[in-house]
Order: sequence, then structure tokens, then C-alpha cells
Amino acid sequence: MTNSISEISGAATILAIGTNTTQAHPVLALQVKKAARNGANLIVANPKDIDLCRHATIHLQQRPGTDVALLMGMIRVIVDEGLTDKDFVKTRCEGYDELIASLVDFDLDSVEKITSVPKEEIARAARLYATNGPASILYCMGITQHSHGTDNVWAISNLALLTGNLGKASAGVNPLRGQNNVQGSCDMGCLPDVYTGYQKVENPDCRKKFEAAWGVSLSPKQGLTHSEIFDQIHDGTIKSLYLIGENPVLSEANASHAIEAMEHMDFLVVQDIFLTETAKMADVVLPAATFAEKNGTFTNTERRIQRVRQAIPQVGEAKADWQIVCEMAKRLGAKGFDFNEPEEIMAEIASLTPSYAGIGYPALEKSGIQWPCPEPGHPGTPMLHVGKFPTVSGKARLMPLSFRDSVELPDAEYPLLLTTDRSLFHYHTGSMTRRVAGLEQLDSEEFLKINPKDAAELGLGDREMVQITSRRGQTTVKTKLTRICPPGLVSMTFHFAESPTNVLTSSALDPVAKIPETKVCAVRVEKV
Repeated sequence: MTNSISEISGAATILAIGTNTTQAHPVLALQVKKAARNGANLIVANPKDIDLCRHATIHLQQRPGTDVALLMGMIRVIVDEGLTDKDFVKTRCEGYDELIASLVDFDLDSVEKITSVPKEEIARAARLYATNGPASILYCMGITQHSHGTDNVWAISNLALLTGNLGKASAGVNPLRGQNNVQGSCDMGCLPDVYTGYQKVENPDCRKKFEAAWGVSLSPKQGLTHSEIFDQIHDGTIKSLYLIGENPVLSEANASHAIEAMEHMDFLVVQDIFLTETAKMADVVLPAATFAEKNGTFTNTERRIQRVRQAIPQVGEAKADWQIVCEMAKRLGAKGFDFNEPEEIMAEIASLTPSYAGIGYPALEKSGIQWPCPEPGHPGTPMLHVGKFPTVSGKARLMPLSFRDSVELPDAEYPLLLTTDRSLFHYHTGSMTRRVAGLEQLDSEEFLKINPKDAAELGLGDREMVQITSRRGQTTVKTKLTRICPPGLVSMTFHFAESPTNVLTSSALDPVAKIPETKVCAVRVEKV
């Protein structure tokens, strides 16, 4: 997030796009509701009639996968009506002329045809966002999990920049992280192209710094993304896999592809806190400690680094992840893993990571600190991009875009679109929350959410068992008739092993981020 969670309630306008905030981020959603109660304009852009729509000023119910067209249509209105922040664009942005040239294809008649959103509503939303600041944008995986997810994010950035909604309080571009400490994992270099703090692997100066600190020679090449790893297992290039805290049997797009890969590889190690569906396939399982059994830090969605303190003894043979990794490294003959406490690891992080340079355990004792924190004693940075952007020129880049439809669309054989979402009561693949009796009482099985019109055409009733089939697989599930989904769109979560949704989803990749298109998948539904 460029801004802080507490700032959301102070926004005059909020655009929530590709996020079912009340279900996936219920605590943060309280800030959105507070803003709406205080009179803020809430624009919800979502193919489904989600709970947040009850608080919305406008609901833009776009066809799944058409976010670029919707956002660029809003930008076209803002430009045509002279609503841009001209001083901000002139002094803090570059690429304006190229962006304007790309708007020729986004007249409102064309955008309405692409998105199925009435052009009057698109124009109204654009005017609200541009003229009622500060305006904050919230988004989640409904934006990123597409074959054009990178373009979706660029379009969001364009909208915020053209209206001067970056580098100011209660504004910004604010991605909501899908899991605890995802932000921290990325900060620590759990991406194929960066070291800690997003220092590029391909940058020779960065590489030399880490080589000197670690006493090793490092590859100048980027690694593989998540999806590429399973492809290379399939083709025999990768023989072994070490999985930490991941359950791809349920979470991987086109999960059957991942399952088949893991069944045929030479050696699989899984490190996790429970014996997950994936751990059951492993040659070796390494029992990891839960958050309550270890010391360390988590970094949340607003870049806030917070201490985690051990509350109970480690159970059985479980060890903290850092202990397991260090022991593994030492047994493989690696040097530099002789840490006694996680505080020592944080000291190394601070020594090599400019955005964490001022972070140490003493500084975190009273409260968390938001990076960048460039030196000891620095209070942290609640708001990014004040005054300048972290580019060579100090200016932000406006990106010309064109519309590309999703890779997989409905046809006669697969006439419905499936999208995925989350339950308020469960977390990711359910490996933790489905062990909680109270949560199971609230939500114990998967349902296919389907519009009553589609159900009637298929001769289906409520809570009737159906088979849902895509080009990749099939599963069985009970129906739940609801107008949350418009006609033509069905929805499932991915928490339940009994009805594994991701055997259906598409693994078509965004060409830049290589993220799979799990939010758009053509299916058919048949009575069992």
C-alpha cells in the first residue's frame, strides 16, 4: 500500500476494484464502511453484487476480465472533461502524450460494449473520483489474477496519477495482500528477480554487495516463477522440490497439472505446520512451528513491520522455519547460517536492505514501523511518493494501454464463466481454519453460487448436487442460488478439499508477472 490503513476512513472517494473487502479483509473493511458513513463516495467495481455494494454510491458491475477497458474509459472521461491534475501531471509524470494517444480506443460507447457497464455510470464514477479528493484506490487479486493483470495495475496507476492522488494523505494505490506476511515475504526476496528490498538480481552492483556479504558467487539470471516451476517439473528439468508453507494441491491454478508434476518428480520435501493435502504426497515432511511458537516479525499490507513473540513452547518436533532452513543449509555445507536468534537475522537484513536499514528489535518493541526506514531512529514512512517517485527521473510513468480480452471465454460447450473468491470464515486452502470447530459450524462445505435464472435454465434447484466441468478438470458441488452472481457468472471458493475448485481454473499466464488467470474460467454445469 502506498498509504496507511488508518487513512482510508479519511478518503473523500474510494474506488474498490477487484476486492471483496468485507470477506477477505474484514478488519480493513471497517475503515471503508467508516468512510462511507462519514459521507465518502464509495465506487465498487466488481462483477458480483458483493456485500460492500450495500455501502456503495455506485456499483460498476463489469464483465469479468474487462478492468482495463473500464479504467481507461474512466480516464478518457477525466481527460476529455479537463478533470486531470495538470500541475501534478506536468511536474511529476512522464509519458502523458503516449497515454493520451492510447485513449482513442476507449470512447464510452466502445467501453460500454466491452464491459456491459452503462456509459452514464462510467462517466459518473469518473467524475466522482476526479473531483472529490483525496481519492483512494483499493484492489486485490480480482485485479491481478488475469492474463492481463499487469495491464490492470498499470491502468489503476494511470488513474491515480492523472488525478494527483499519490503522495497525499487518504489517497494512493493500495493493494490488499491476500495472506499474512505476503508483503514481508516479498520484501525478503521471495520473488525470482530480486534480493531483499526489491534489489534486482540482474543489477551487478546489488549482486556484488550480496556476494561480498555472503561469501558466494550468485547467478546474474532471474529465477523461475511459481507457475514456471511446475512446468519445468513436468518436462523433467526440475527433479526435486522443497515447499515451505504452500499447498498447491488446492491452491495452484489447474491443480491437476501440479499434482501430476509432484507425483512424478524424484523427491518432494514439504515444510508446514499441518499435514496438508500436499504434505501427504511428500517424501519428507518437516514440521514447522506456528506463529504462536516462535519469535520474529511479520510485515503487513501497509508495509508495517511488527514483532511476533513466542507465546507457547514448540509442539512435538516442530521448529521455527528459520531454524529448519539454517539446519538444512549447514548440513549441505553452506556457511553463514550460524544464527542463534531471529534478532540476529534481522540485523543482517538491515545491513543489506536500504528500506529496512533502520529496523531492529529495540525499535519494534513499542509498535510497528512502516518501511522505508533508512536509518536507526527513523520513524518509518506511513505514506510513499511524497515529492518524488523512486525512478531515475523522480517522475512516475504513465502507461499507454490497449484492451485484451481474457484467454478463455464462454462458448457452446462451456457456456458459463467461473470466478473464485474467499469465505469470511476460512483462510486460503483451509489447512488451518477447517480444523477449528466453530468455523466449520459456520461454513463447512463448498457451494457453487449461481444466479436463479441460470439455475432455472439448467433445471437446478437450491443445494442440488451438480458436476462442474472446465477444459482442465471437473468436480462436484452443491448449488447455492443467489443474485450475488449475475446471469452467466458462477463463483466458488477454494477452501474445501472435497470440492477442489482449482482443478477447474485456467493457468493462462500474464506475460509479465506470470500470474495465472484464476478469475476467469469457462465451465459447464450439469445435474448429477
